[in-house]
Amino acid sequence: MGEEIKLQVSGIEKSFPGVKALDHVNFSVRKGTVHALCGENGAGKSTLMKIINGQYKPDAGQIYIDGNPVTIKDPIQAASYGIAMIPQELNYVPELTVEENLFLGRLPVGKFGKVDWKKVHKDATEFIEKEHLPYGPKQKLKTLTVSDIQMLEIIKAVSNDADIIIMDEPTSSITEREVASLFEKIADLKKQGVSIIYISHKMEEVFQIADDITIFRDGAVVSSDRASDIDLDTVISRMVGRKMTNVYPKEDITLGDKMFEVKDFGQTNMFADINFEARQGEIIGFAGLVGAGRTETMRAVFGLDPHETGEILIDGKPVDIKSPEDSIKNGLVMLAESRREDGIVPVRGVRENASLANLKRFIYGGTAHRGKEKNEVAEVFRQMNVKTPTLETPIASLSGGNQQKVLLARWLLCEPKVMILDEPTRGIDVGAKFEIYKLMTDIAKQGKTIVMVSSEMPELIGMCDRIYVMSQGRITGCLKRGEFSQEAIMKYAMQEIREG
Repeated sequence: MGEEIKLQVSGIEKSFPGVKALDHVNFSVRKGTVHALCGENGAGKSTLMKIINGQYKPDAGQIYIDGNPVTIKDPIQAASYGIAMIPQELNYVPELTVEENLFLGRLPVGKFGKVDWKKVHKDATEFIEKEHLPYGPKQKLKTLTVSDIQMLEIIKAVSNDADIIIMDEPTSSITEREVASLFEKIADLKKQGVSIIYISHKMEEVFQIADDITIFRDGAVVSSDRASDIDLDTVISRMVGRKMTNVYPKEDITLGDKMFEVKDFGQTNMFADINFEARQGEIIGFAGLVGAGRTETMRAVFGLDPHETGEILIDGKPVDIKSPEDSIKNGLVMLAESRREDGIVPVRGVRENASLANLKRFIYGGTAHRGKEKNEVAEVFRQMNVKTPTLETPIASLSGGNQQKVLLARWLLCEPKVMILDEPTRGIDVGAKFEIYKLMTDIAKQGKTIVMVSSEMPELIGMCDRIYVMSQGRITGCLKRGEFSQEAIMKYAMQEIREG
């Protein structure tokens, strides 16, 4: 094991309208190893994985498994060759139960062609108990957290006896404890001879578990090396084609008056006693462990979910927010945590996605002013370096990083006073992260206020003026820039709330 080639692709090419996604790609994975793929969003990594998994058909090239040429027409055929893929954007049916999800596409059938539900329940129950999962087989997926669903998808792929497993950003939504559990599982799989292709923008993870690292840029392979023969700086400079000198382009900005204030905010069993404020030009951060209540609080502040107590002040004036429409009218916007569920409209083009929240700006006097819309969207895209073949390109065909920039453009077109950014760089590469940080700095320099929720402590420490920390639905601490450290944040994040 280790030197034997399990999977090889040779001369793979793939084009979409207006863009060449893969340009003569050669790539191989050794048996029983973890092969990490690194590259900016849009570099071609996910496109190649979708070809290996049978979701896309290559324009040219050949795939080999165990040295034998194969043609993979669809994911079912890929599974027959021992290939399983855990996509970054989880595809699940919220109304299905855990057991139905586990056996989706491979339900056991009895001799009369009926689904053997007793076997489904028995096997699912054994599986859940063996993996120590904190939910039952009859629970609907919509009642689980994103973290639970991601872990379930990972374990499901492993349970299908695949010997080539593709993991696309598998740790983007799971806790540190679950990451440790996943890495133990990966180590066991390697011992069993399973090959793993691992896509991640978290470089510390890549160097922790990868045996080999291949770097993609602009649809082509830049290099393939043993992980032990390459360092972090080299990986980053090859990915982005330039040296990254300062990952966090934070600037000292003279802060203005108090712009945003939330007082005594609460919702039963979700969060309570939430008090925070932010000034013009200030970037405040919200830290906390998964389940601390940060996203729930921000959704209620923005009007996506209800709240029972408290008030919100913008520019010193109390505002009544019962819906996102109320928020937008008052100069408050929010980039939601889930791009797929609360952000993009996948069947629409990038122009429509960008202008969606501000149609009154482009439709007035009974007429849609298309030229004005195109010019303003094109200008904000230029400022943000959005990579899209045309303004009418469906947003679903863009990389994750470019989708995120389109959503940011949507909110900037509303000319807000306050922007809530919930996990703004989740699933985004080093280069795109830098561009979003730079954009945040530029927005703050214009006197706007930013509230950033993030699970990445280095990001909060690098970009914020102050950091509020939450635990169990309460704010447990607030740190000023000179007091920042991962240890200080974790101390407050793990603080237990004692009632009474």
